[in-house]
Amino acid sequence: MTTMHETPEMATGRALDDLSRLLFGHLHRSDQQRWGHVYLQGLLRTHGKKTVRRMAATVTGSEAASSSLHQFVNASPWEWTPVRGRLARWTARTLPVRSWTLAPTVLPKRGDHSPGVHQRFLPESGRTVNCQLGLGLFLDAGQAHLPVDWQLFLPPRFTRDPAVRDRAKIPAATQARPLWDQALHLVQEMTSWTDDGRTAPVVADLTALCDIAPLAQRLQGSGHAFVLAIPGQTALGGPELPPGERPSARALLLRRGVRHPAGAGRQIISYETPVRGVRPSGEHTQGAGRLMAEWDAGTGRPGRIWLTNITDRHPAELLELARSPRGAQSAVRRMGEDFGLLDFEGRSFPGWHRHMTLVSAAYACATLEA
Repeated sequence: MTTMHETPEMATGRALDDLSRLLFGHLHRSDQQRWGHVYLQGLLRTHGKKTVRRMAATVTGSEAASSSLHQFVNASPWEWTPVRGRLARWTARTLPVRSWTLAPTVLPKRGDHSPGVHQRFLPESGRTVNCQLGLGLFLDAGQAHLPVDWQLFLPPRFTRDPAVRDRAKIPAATQARPLWDQALHLVQEMTSWTDDGRTAPVVADLTALCDIAPLAQRLQGSGHAFVLAIPGQTALGGPELPPGERPSARALLLRRGVRHPAGAGRQIISYETPVRGVRPSGEHTQGAGRLMAEWDAGTGRPGRIWLTNITDRHPAELLELARSPRGAQSAVRRMGEDFGLLDFEGRSFPGWHRHMTLVSAAYACATLEA
């Protein structure tokens, strides 16, 4: 909050200076620290498209500095993971962590040379687009959703073909993985960074993008609380039932669900069900869980169905938590409109990750100042 003696620009400047020192102060080279600060300033101060040329001109007054910005984000040897860890710990200290929310973002692209670019059908628009698919982990504080970590989905061709891998500068240890596995990696990384990574539940609606069952099983096996959207046709039930005889989530809610009043004429329907887990050792486990959904009085059917292993909180409270992906998607849209999320011009895997890290930091700084 600003005082009566300072302008918002002054307050943002000091806040950005502090955040820049926190994020980049560990870098050994002073030029890396400087250009990291300039890049953040460019994302916050440049109007319209955030190209390195326009950001350099806005912050330094010289377009010639664009080559230094380009070098910093695409080729300078600094690791983005420690910077994200510092960003995550800073945001978790600053805001109460209600949940860690996973949210996808589609980044339209031209051509086929950008890392991870592929053709993807988008059900919400009914169109097939040429794009990258990023998966972000957001700190959900209720009124704010701040991105702190990212994964880039890589179709197999980017890791099978050595020439393609080399052109995109994809590290040798990086392999194409299903989206649920990338989601799990984000959660595991957050757990290693902050205590809130373990205690706050994971919330996600990834039903249009990947199979949710492996993610739910591994979160359950690691003892991590979750609230995950699942397709209505998902087969549930104990291992004693053959797969073809297991009832679907929607059928269980319709036949055995219990309705709860939720105020304003709303009703929630829920059903207690076992949740199977897979521990890191591969051992299979089983624990208590719950299916839940808002009841659609118009159709006489449950709406979006959620599976959770949290059984000591009221379903209405958990369904309120399940709104978090909408907040994260709203943050993604604003980052695209005002913070340069869609404006990365490079074609390297490290450059993409560094740009997403810097955009996340700029957005967090502006959001917390507001």
